[in-house]
Amino acid sequence: MPASVVRTFSDPDDYAASIRAIAAALTITQRGLFGAKLIRIDLHDLSIGRFSDNLPRVAHVEVNAAHANISFRTQSGASLITSGLELDQSAILCRGHVHDYFQQSTGPTYFGSLSLPVEKLAEIVGGGLQPLKDALAITPSPVAMTRLRHLHAAAGTLAEDAPAVIADPAAARALEQALIGALIDCLGVGKVNEDRSAVRQHAKIMRRFNRAIADHLDQPLYVPELCRAIGVSERTLRVCCREHLGMSPKRYLLVRRMNLVRRSLCESAPRATTVTEIATRYGFWQFGRFSGEYRSLFGELPSVTLARPPH
Repeated sequence: MPASVVRTFSDPDDYAASIRAIAAALTITQRGLFGAKLIRIDLHDLSIGRFSDNLPRVAHVEVNAAHANISFRTQSGASLITSGLELDQSAILCRGHVHDYFQQSTGPTYFGSLSLPVEKLAEIVGGGLQPLKDALAITPSPVAMTRLRHLHAAAGTLAEDAPAVIADPAAARALEQALIGALIDCLGVGKVNEDRSAVRQHAKIMRRFNRAIADHLDQPLYVPELCRAIGVSERTLRVCCREHLGMSPKRYLLVRRMNLVRRSLCESAPRATTVTEIATRYGFWQFGRFSGEYRSLFGELPSVTLARPPH
């Protein structure tokens, strides 16, 4: 049954958890009050997403490989890099059988997505589009890109102002066919910006990097140890992290652990634990330095975060 949802968020974890069909983990990288908005529309075969968030962040995203995913800018904003590829206003990014990837932004971003089963896309497009094995940037004609963006925006407006229209099966089918037609025009005549083999290799390294971190969430990790576990040089890892995360691996490890501390503080009751207990759990032993870094990143002392009612 066609349906739509419109939600706003002030907590990055709530935002990440609400993005259905994928698993996303957000790491906020600069100070500020977080704000985000999500519009999700499910038609018959096609799912539509419209996303906006306001702070620099890194997202690690795990997707359903059975679905083809296409994303593009809905309006101009800060730099947005997905799978090591810059997503600009004129391009769409197609992801094939890539189960997980990093996406990083430098500030407020606005982007949209279209998702449908891989076999459905193959049935619609026919032999005109080869199966995608990696993330691929395509620059459609300006006319095709404009039509897709306008239809996508119209769907978002309906979700906000007239959700009953989307819930009507006949109207939903008409909207779906119009969007699929616009998507085919973009994919069929677009200029393919060939992905470099180095970018594909770096994406594989970043997946190993993320798995190594996930296996040691409660332990401090050091770059030399990570490099040995992943099987790459420190120089190569620095290059990969700059491409995919916008920062050095050392800085990302620190910021990620800070975000994990904040999550634990937000979820804990003050009488049940202390800042020291949570900080040491994630490998912070120099408490004065830790408090300073935490305040610089989140705009308050960790004790203030813990004092709030858990959520």
